[in-house]
Amino acid sequence: MRIFLFLLLFISAFSSAQDNKTTQMDPYIQNKGKPLPAVRPEDKVKIIHADEFKKDTKYEGSQYMVGHVQIEHQGSILYADEVIIYNDQSLVKAIGNAKLQNADGSVITAHEMEYNGVTQKGVAKKDVVLTDPKQTIKTDILYYDRLANQAYFNTGGTIYEGQNVMYTKSATYFLNTKMIDFVDNVKIDTPDYIIDGVNIKQNQNTKVAEFFGPTTITNRANPKNRIYTERGTYRMETKEAFLTKNSKIFYNDKILTGDDMYFNNITGFGKATGNVTLDDPIERRYLKGGYGEIFQKKDSAMMTKSPYAVKIMEKDSIYFAAEKILSYQRPDSADITIKKSFLRAYKKGRIYKSNAQGRADSIAFNETDGIMHMYTKPILWSGEKQVTGDKIEAYFNTKTENIDSLKVIGNAFAISKVDSLNLKDEFNQVKGKFMTVYYQNNEIKEARVVGNAQSIAYVDDVDQETKQPQRIGITLSTCGIIGALFEETGLQIISCSIGANSDTYPMSKIEPEKKKFSDFNWNTKDRIRKWQDILVDSPNYEEIKYSSDNELFNKAQEAIDKERAKEEAKKPKRVKK
Repeated sequence: MRIFLFLLLFISAFSSAQDNKTTQMDPYIQNKGKPLPAVRPEDKVKIIHADEFKKDTKYEGSQYMVGHVQIEHQGSILYADEVIIYNDQSLVKAIGNAKLQNADGSVITAHEMEYNGVTQKGVAKKDVVLTDPKQTIKTDILYYDRLANQAYFNTGGTIYEGQNVMYTKSATYFLNTKMIDFVDNVKIDTPDYIIDGVNIKQNQNTKVAEFFGPTTITNRANPKNRIYTERGTYRMETKEAFLTKNSKIFYNDKILTGDDMYFNNITGFGKATGNVTLDDPIERRYLKGGYGEIFQKKDSAMMTKSPYAVKIMEKDSIYFAAEKILSYQRPDSADITIKKSFLRAYKKGRIYKSNAQGRADSIAFNETDGIMHMYTKPILWSGEKQVTGDKIEAYFNTKTENIDSLKVIGNAFAISKVDSLNLKDEFNQVKGKFMTVYYQNNEIKEARVVGNAQSIAYVDDVDQETKQPQRIGITLSTCGIIGALFEETGLQIISCSIGANSDTYPMSKIEPEKKKFSDFNWNTKDRIRKWQDILVDSPNYEEIKYSSDNELFNKAQEAIDKERAKEEAKKPKRVKK
């Protein structure tokens, strides 16, 4: 754009004595009554060549030169078929094959060029091409303001910059800062990406583009991978985007949003801060948190700062929370063309499903196969039943979206409230080294315990006269393998094999401490009862207080104690002599 400066200088030198005439010039360069500036000696130009000098009525009596006209000023040369000088307005017009060549190699060509030495404004018209070492601009009309040191066009134009091409209706080029201000719709086409926006500023020195309106950066190789923002910055050389308003990063069929975002198109790394959401429509899952990172090439993501994830299901979604959540995809070991999706929740992991809630130090979920692993002090609730162990594996039916079974590995322990409608301290219990739990109609129905299996089961029967349930007592069982059936109000031991030993005690003869195993761990304080409970480390509910019913045992003990006292009283007393 600096080539306009030379055009302005040599025009000022033509303010010599000629007839005062007027002409119809472009309104942009019209003189508005300002006096002509004095021509300095250093502003004078040299006419190198013209085939002919004329002065007639063709241009209202103004002098003009025709035929291979060449005018030089400080190393810059203007070429044209005709050059007309209008002295009274200090106007110059070059017609036909107009070309202004700068000493540094930059060139502007057009069918016509006009300049006003007073307003110091110029215009080039018809097939305008401006080239310099950094770019080439093509447009139909190009305006230049020497005082503001800027040029612009508003009739549509194309800017070529190396391998990049910019298409826009209107643009202003600021010579001092090398900034191009694109107004209205603009398209920047590069070998790797396409930028579409409505208000973009680009610095030709720093290669930084700023976005001030809805803008999309689309990956040419994979158009589904793109960036959308309404305010942001893009570094074209490093392909880094900094986004600050209503922004979205689309990658691998996923969508990342946040208040402040960053993405590197080369490395595929992105991050977001504040109200972060990572949506995965194909997996029907989204993550939310205060901070998130994505790794496009590894197809993985990480979320922290109170993160949680939701696996959307038709009837019953699953909610996850922890201090950190990871999601990623990996090729199937059996078929690398198939990708499997995984979700991991680290440190204080929590899950919620309407029929299953759990806690563990970490949770790993294979979404594709429907297998969930719970590590380090896992605890799973289902209705009024609780399962704990060293590790719990949950198996989901991917078609029905329900839990089919659980595997509890190491110190397996299942507890069920005898009657969920009362607050009696009565719990059925079964434990052992390993346990498999089976679901039926979304509820725990059966358990098979292997290795040092033990159970405590309350036994009821129906009174034949009243037809009401009547407590018989408690059965204590130890076996190598136990099969237990969880019924509505009880635990039925359906099998007890390998070293079986089973005894039923009436309520009057079982000691209170035998009603529970020593490691009994029923937890009501940390239990997740609604999905919002996963958003905190623990809902910290008030512990439920259960009342113990030892009346029959206490009466029996009193009777025994009385009988024992009577027997003691009958014994002869020893008297010291």
